[in-house]
Amino acid sequence: MFEFVKTIFKKDVNPAEVVKKSREDRFLARELINGLVYDFIEFHGDRLSADDTSVIGGIGRLKGRPVTIIAIDKGVDIHDKLSKRNGSPQPWGYRKAQRLMKQAAKFNRPIITLINTPGAFPGMEAEAQGQGEAIAQSILESMKLTVPMIAIIYGEGGSGGALALATADQVWMFENATYSILSPEGFASILWKDAKRSEEAAAIMGITPADLLEKHVIDQIIPEGRHHAKIFEGMQEKLVEEFDAMQALPKRELIESRRARYRAF
Repeated sequence: MFEFVKTIFKKDVNPAEVVKKSREDRFLARELINGLVYDFIEFHGDRLSADDTSVIGGIGRLKGRPVTIIAIDKGVDIHDKLSKRNGSPQPWGYRKAQRLMKQAAKFNRPIITLINTPGAFPGMEAEAQGQGEAIAQSILESMKLTVPMIAIIYGEGGSGGALALATADQVWMFENATYSILSPEGFASILWKDAKRSEEAAAIMGITPADLLEKHVIDQIIPEGRHHAKIFEGMQEKLVEEFDAMQALPKRELIESRRARYRAF
């Protein structure tokens, strides 16, 4: 039986190597969606301006129970990656996510978010259309949800672009994922004015799953391997277990517990 790791399993892990692997296409968004749920129905658009294809969202069945699932997708081939800006959502992508969060709360569906992004898209149009507000509003909506939400970082978890979908009751990370306020290159550029010192920066930033589990920023580490179907099966079992426990709580207690989690930081 697939087992989740709740301890720090590699003290000698190389953070720079984890950063490198987090940027590889080890898992794809649609592969994860199809591996976790069936009968998936995708929804499009934010009902305000546009549809951001870097954010995939819809409903499916997790071992028979309906759930809402929202994923950031980096794309498959070069053309797909360019159209999705390598997984950097625009404001309408986050607003689509907000719409699906509200819908999930209305119909009492748990929420799963799948995150792999270097950060929100920093383009001029995105900023002009309220990128910062969209991220802030996503965080605010997450804090008001009356249904359980579990965020899973399966690649890069970069800055506010990741936090917008990771303000959840629990945060899980794949073994070779990262979660940080900015990239090691950005950190090195700011601190030492030298992006070439990114490996040194990665070593001191504390962005690996082991570091973050030790600091109680995340709750679970998902071991990786070549047998993806086995990984997805274990994730399904754990998701059902955690959702059952959270749905047994009064809604007010669920919200207060989520807010207390983030106030602690």
